[in-house]
Amino acid sequence: MCNRITKETSSFDLEGTHENKFRTFSLIELIVLKMLNLGDEFPNFKADTTVGQIQFHDWIGDSWAILFSHPSDFTPVCTTELGRLANLTSEFEKRGVKIIALSCDPVDSHQKWIQDIKSYAKHSGEGFPYPIIADDSRKLAVNLGMLDPLEKDKDGLPLTCRAVFIIGPDKKLRLSMLYPATTGRNFDEILRVVDSLQLTETKKVATPADWKSGGTCMVLPTLKEEEANALFPKGFSVVNLPSGKPYLRITPQP
Repeated sequence: MCNRITKETSSFDLEGTHENKFRTFSLIELIVLKMLNLGDEFPNFKADTTVGQIQFHDWIGDSWAILFSHPSDFTPVCTTELGRLANLTSEFEKRGVKIIALSCDPVDSHQKWIQDIKSYAKHSGEGFPYPIIADDSRKLAVNLGMLDPLEKDKDGLPLTCRAVFIIGPDKKLRLSMLYPATTGRNFDEILRVVDSLQLTETKKVATPADWKSGGTCMVLPTLKEEEANALFPKGFSVVNLPSGKPYLRITPQP
């Protein structure tokens, strides 16, 4: 399948699979068509990056991974985000998470931009702590449903939104968040959801609103009381609610 974006129509043409004809989709239709669902295997794309060409699944290996997309090089919000991410690299490494960024410019542009990012973030040391994917053709932005139809670049083409994809060691999508091009991400929140995903991967709990690592958790409502008693030796408390239903059970983080 091939695709192309045109300034004149602000739409994409995807080659038909049956009659070898082109059908034109609107940006919104295309984003819906391409949207990845939680639990889907993340595409195993090949891409040029600031550390050379990668095959995505091989690059992930047995780790968790996060792909952060960015609208463009040498732009203010993106520079603050990549700088913040560079300074948080050790926090992701502690959690066994590989990080990779994407921007719709070529590798040589990324390499020059990295110097600005390091300067802004006061990030010292040789090199750069994570790779940046070159997507100047916008092929990945299209295939991963990462276009923001409301924000356009100087040529009138849609910008890549600020997407966050968290991928498990099984290469399946575990979490996705889409921010508009005008809104920078909160990286403390991203670390928080990584902690939650990794905890709930192996423990029969869910994490409540505003939870942080070490905080109390909720016993899964699917667990019967005898199972919960066996799994949570520290015990759990049941919140009394007007409905009388004992579904809100709180336990220390296992």
